Amino acid sequence: MFGKSLYRQESHYLNKMGVKELNRAFFTHYTVQVYAALFVALLVAVYYLGITLAEAGFSFFVTVALFPLFWYITHRYIMHGEFMWKSPLTANLWKRIHYDHHQDPHHLEVLFGALYTTLPSTALTTMPFGYAIAGLPGALFAYATGIVMTTIYEYIHCIQHLNFKPKNRFLMELKKHHMMHHFHDEDGNYGITNFTVDKILGTFYERSERKVRSQTVNNLGYTDEEAVKYPWVAELSGGVDKRDIREKRDASVNPAE
Repeated sequence: MFGKSLYRQESHYLNKMGVKELNRAFFTHYTVQVYAALFVALLVAVYYLGITLAEAGFSFFVTVALFPLFWYITHRYIMHGEFMWKSPLTANLWKRIHYDHHQDPHHLEVLFGALYTTLPSTALTTMPFGYAIAGLPGALFAYATGIVMTTIYEYIHCIQHLNFKPKNRFLMELKKHHMMHHFHDEDGNYGITNFTVDKILGTFYERSERKVRSQTVNNLGYTDEEAVKYPWVAELSGGVDKRDIREKRDASVNPAE
């Protein structure tokens, strides 16, 4: 039963793909197409509502500058928040947005954020700032900028899980530290496109600083003991998967039908 999910209707595994295969899968994925359509619709709305170049530029700058902080807060305190699996109201959501990804890090369809989570959260974290700058047009422009940032984050996240070593030093460093988050210690390196907030808040680390591998890097702390007390994620997953990440990687070559 492991490896099954209501959301896994495709079989794209990034550790078995190159850049060309990723581009084909990424830009034809329905979430990216929805992002693109929404981005165009938002720009059309902003055009008809009217906004000055200065207001648009300021909304853009503020959104881009604050987006890493939005991501960090969401990743550290929500995606890695134990409260998510402790309630039957949020257990399924937590399983979808992050537990499945840490259980099977290279599965493209799980890596992508669900639209019912990414669209509202992006709106809530960007529109208030845009509204403060230029009213409704500013809010919509900031949201459009957030949609672009979300798409960029998704793509770079895919690159980090792809089966290749980036030639670009910046991308190589991003990939290295994100892989530490997945395969060495999940308590840190929460950034995706940069680790500035991690460095400010003390959660950035190099592998040499943490000699012992975390025992919860795959399950995020959702152990057998937790499953007894809070069974909802285990019921949705067919149990608590105890396989080593290498076993999961091998299984991804020939995923269960």
